[in-house]
Amino acid sequence: MSARHESMQVKYRKDYKPSPYLVREVVLTIDIRDGATWVESQLDISPNPAGESGQPLVLDGEELELEWLELDGRRLDTGDYHRNDDSLQIHRVPQEPFVLRSRVRIEPEKNTMLQGLYASNGKYCTQCEAEGFRRITYFLDRPDILARYTTRIEADRERYPHLLSNGNRVAQGTLAGGRHFAEWRDPFPKPCYLFAAVAGDFDVLEDEFTTRSGRSVQLQIYVDKGKRDQCRHAMSSLKRAMLWDEQTFGREYDLDTYMIVAVSDFNMGAMENKGLNIFNTKYVLASEATATDDDFIGVESVIAHEYFHNWTGNRITCRDWFQLSLKEGLTVFRDQEFTADMHSRGVKRVQDVSVIIGPQFAEDAGPMAHPIRPDAYIEMNNFYTVTVYNKGAEVIRMMRTLIGDEAFRTGMDIYFDRHDGQAVTCEDFIRCMEQASGRDLSQFRHWYSQAGTPELTVTEEWDPETGRFMLVLEQTCKPTPGQPTKEPFHIPVKLAFLDESGQRLHPEGPEARCDEGEWTLELCESRSTYAFSGFAEKPVVSLLREFSAPVRVHRKRTLADQALAFALDDDPYCRWEAGQQLMSQLIWDRYDGQPRDDDMMLVADALTKLLRDERADPAFKALCLRWPASTVLEGQRQGVHPLRLAEAKADAQTRLARQIAEPLSAIALQAKARERAASEAEARGWRALKNQAALFASLGGDAAALEQIRNQFIAASNMTDELAAFEFLVHHGSDEDREQAVSRFLARWQDEELVVDKWLMTQAQRPSGQALDDAARLWNHDVFRPTNPNKVRALAGALAANPWGFHRQDGAGYRWMADTVLAVDRTNPQVAARLVSVFNKWSGYDNATGRMMRESLQAIADAEGLSRDVAEIAEKALQQSSEG
Repeated sequence: MSARHESMQVKYRKDYKPSPYLVREVVLTIDIRDGATWVESQLDISPNPAGESGQPLVLDGEELELEWLELDGRRLDTGDYHRNDDSLQIHRVPQEPFVLRSRVRIEPEKNTMLQGLYASNGKYCTQCEAEGFRRITYFLDRPDILARYTTRIEADRERYPHLLSNGNRVAQGTLAGGRHFAEWRDPFPKPCYLFAAVAGDFDVLEDEFTTRSGRSVQLQIYVDKGKRDQCRHAMSSLKRAMLWDEQTFGREYDLDTYMIVAVSDFNMGAMENKGLNIFNTKYVLASEATATDDDFIGVESVIAHEYFHNWTGNRITCRDWFQLSLKEGLTVFRDQEFTADMHSRGVKRVQDVSVIIGPQFAEDAGPMAHPIRPDAYIEMNNFYTVTVYNKGAEVIRMMRTLIGDEAFRTGMDIYFDRHDGQAVTCEDFIRCMEQASGRDLSQFRHWYSQAGTPELTVTEEWDPETGRFMLVLEQTCKPTPGQPTKEPFHIPVKLAFLDESGQRLHPEGPEARCDEGEWTLELCESRSTYAFSGFAEKPVVSLLREFSAPVRVHRKRTLADQALAFALDDDPYCRWEAGQQLMSQLIWDRYDGQPRDDDMMLVADALTKLLRDERADPAFKALCLRWPASTVLEGQRQGVHPLRLAEAKADAQTRLARQIAEPLSAIALQAKARERAASEAEARGWRALKNQAALFASLGGDAAALEQIRNQFIAASNMTDELAAFEFLVHHGSDEDREQAVSRFLARWQDEELVVDKWLMTQAQRPSGQALDDAARLWNHDVFRPTNPNKVRALAGALAANPWGFHRQDGAGYRWMADTVLAVDRTNPQVAARLVSVFNKWSGYDNATGRMMRESLQAIADAEGLSRDVAEIAEKALQQSSEG
């Protein structure tokens, strides 16, 4: 570990102590003027009975120019306090309630970090999670300090007609010099990370929602001028989410107004600030012309997620940042359930699982592996991860599986009733579930404290003479940083037994919950054996149904067994997973230089049967035609050559497309016809299948299919069809196809920022080493802004996920990415930290690839002026040995 890393302060969960002081009331005045903003704060502070008494008052503050400080009406001089770059310490304060007032000067126009108060496209907005409020004023910037806020915003009336903050507006008026003010009062105590303020000129879409108790809530979405029509889907999504939360969890909204503001410069997807959600435009704006079907569902999901936070995150918040999954894992689970209820539950489950077995499993296997409740961190921004969010949601889902739906809902009611208005821990949540169910979840807590992906080895023993079937389950978990050994997890394993026609069997079995032939086993030991009897023939085991636990499964199955499961399993996840295994085998056969024609024919036959299965959801068929992601494949072996693996995958795709060209073309035509006659919701599924099948067929060299794609690109009436055709022409068309498509697409959409992002991303994802040169050129294009997180993610983030460009044989992809990380780090460390993470897997690749990646990673770590965000990840990644 470098000296610089050792000097960075590490925060440990075990060191948590209550604050010596509490803040009960906050009164802010934000005076926005050209070139600078002044913030006056009044804090009603009192000693915390639970904290250590007699301590100095230490407030957090970064990049604040202090003009004056006043305690109980007395101006303090410099001898009364001490300031440094990140804090303000007042040496002596009363050990009884007192009032602290201050005035600071800040410069939002220069705030490229997009944390605190910053300017974006002529508007002002805030982002305070995790630790951004300290960039607005001096404060106890920690989530367990809950206060009521009154906020007054003053600004030029013509340029900033809308002045918004948390809660309900209680006053507004005009001021001298063409200025005006608005005053907001939030009646609910909240941590400062939920504070929000906005000033700007917007178009506004308004609606209302009547709660189940009869209260009328005013709904407002603020967007850039000319974009109001593109937020109607967001508004309808919000109303659906409000109704669903009332019906499913009994949660009613609690303020008079609910506001959403969309901004184009935003580090995250959205932020759940109490009553005033600030969103990335990507998750608000959507029309058929500019957004794909997946975009529409993404908007709906994120709108719901932030709304659901009103109770799981706002009314009940985190005691400290180690508990982040308390609000995020739980709210992801809630938004997943909402989307499943709004659309196809099976399709949604497969999509959620894809995130776990791809990015999350990769994170578990890397240098930043951490439990869903981390034990330590240097930079909190680095722990907004798929582990905390998505694996956290899986842990909530497992808990519901173990205690049952009814007990889970009761536990949620206990949680809301007991902890409303509090900052609590993951342990508090688990206790509510234990009380509701009467179950001891002590061992289940390992999911909160242990990092890594459990590995489940499955052995099947069949005795045809007795009709007995033995299932042996063994669990292990590899060492992760700081955790060399692991205790056994409490793993729910759902399974069913099927006959060769797909009918569910009902054997005698162990003492475990069994509902309509679906068993829920609870693996608590390192190894357990389960006996089932009463079979007339060897059953087909449908294992880990609904992906009942986030584990890797090691199970000996022939391709024929996998093909049978792919054809008949009645669980969408298990059926999809069998198909992924079939495709993976074809890829590895080619990677190893041992392609087998019999395997190709077997997989072709299995996919053909799927395409002709009238009972299968078209959206599910489309998912099954998508090949395993690179992150999934690379996690299946150590020492992989990533570029050679990408070539093997491309070869397998092309060869299989040739084998099933006829059924692919037929299903594409059928789906196109069915799409025209379907309802809006059904049409999305048929459209997905149409495009996936047509693109697959074109990979095999079907000239007619390729011409159809050219025509679709020109005549498309929606972005789903247009983008699908555009991506194919850029990735697989001729040079002429690509050049014409790139030029035409930009000419049509250059005024739509989010569509331009798709244009950038598509070129950066081209399966060619040329994609790197394209990305370098596009970085200097007129439509690209290096300070805009969406643009950086669309270009550099897409290239990082493109093995052809990033893993280019000459190492140029690594060097370009290292330079890009350092350039972005100078303006926005949070975005740069996401980019540097692409180097985390260097030790898992072949020696030559790993060496080149490590050299570029070392260059990043050695750079002067490196942010704490990037330094933490780079240093941890470099600690890995070349053996992995």
